Amino acid sequence: MDIRQRIISNPDVLTGKPVIVGTRLSVQFIVGLLAKGVTHQELLMEYPYIIEEDIRACLAYASQLLESSTLIPLAA
Repeated sequence: MDIRQRIISNPDVLTGKPVIVGTRLSVQFIVGLLAKGVTHQELLMEYPYIIEEDIRACLAYASQLLESSTLIPLAA
């Protein structure tokens, strides 16, 4: 999957945060909902203008970002 077809960053949309193409739904927002337990199906019902590939692209983007970042351990 080429996430560049599904995720864009535009300084005029949400101050440049990566979003699903054609929406104002940020990768951060989608990943945050998934982390809280919202299912893919619930997302697709709540936001009918996105598709399953958009959700997977958000996860792939987040994964790639973590691969290329220096991580700081969370405090215990």
